[in-house]
Amino acid sequence: MQIGFLTCPGTHPGSDRRREDAYEHDMQVAALRPAMEERGMALTEIDWRAPIEAFVDFPLVLVGTPWDYQDAEAEFLGKLDALEGSGRQVCNPAALVRWNARKTYLKDLATRGAATIPTIWLERATAEDIVRALDAFGSEAVVAKRQVGAGAEGQSIHHAGALDPAWKMEQPMMLQPYLDQITREGEYSFLFVDGAFSHALLKRAADGDYRVQSIYGGTEEALTPSTADLAAAQRIFAAVPFDTPLYARIDMVRGDDGALMLMEAEMIEPYLYPEQGPQLGVMMAEAIERRLG
Repeated sequence: MQIGFLTCPGTHPGSDRRREDAYEHDMQVAALRPAMEERGMALTEIDWRAPIEAFVDFPLVLVGTPWDYQDAEAEFLGKLDALEGSGRQVCNPAALVRWNARKTYLKDLATRGAATIPTIWLERATAEDIVRALDAFGSEAVVAKRQVGAGAEGQSIHHAGALDPAWKMEQPMMLQPYLDQITREGEYSFLFVDGAFSHALLKRAADGDYRVQSIYGGTEEALTPSTADLAAAQRIFAAVPFDTPLYARIDMVRGDDGALMLMEAEMIEPYLYPEQGPQLGVMMAEAIERRLG
């Protein structure tokens, strides 16, 4: 039985446009493929832009590593709809992906009790908005993020007293105070498979940076979370207003009160850090098997 794994030119094996961090795609596939093969499933990588006819032999399609979807949101969501409409099971489902693609989902989780970072939501942003955000947050720096974005692409940090008056972004944005806990302590990630906790890790930025992704020099290490920290992540997972997703990565940062706050709940194409969770492949394969019934 073939299982599809969506890719993009930046991650697909053999592509002449592979990203510097495409090795993460390779590690994720290497973790999933043997466990799936043991259960009679063959994992097949396929570019998400392939024609719908190319998916006919896949009863289930994993969203995988389409790490360019943010630049073609409507086309990408349309393809997931088409896959489901053709009888494919998509994981995670198109409705969940559509909700999770725009970071305004954080508002929904906040109304359900999630502790989130203060945020100003804008359809477009200018340097004047940065000035207002610095004042509103009482912060020395503000981080500007795309509402539809991934991997910190299009993200920027703005420090009081060093603003570019010409800066602007002509797309939906979100402004948040910069939290120095990111550089002092790091960002926590909690991985869940079919509702069960898999593993956790702490990600740290390279010296002189605040972004924790590997493409910017970030590093990560496995950790055993405290009971309180794991419970905080589980509460976020439980607040997601959809049926249990196949996979989820809950990214959190420690607040001034010592409790974890939600940064993002990643349920589209997150890297699942299999090197910190050697059981991930088996957990995913077993969960896929259950979903195929």
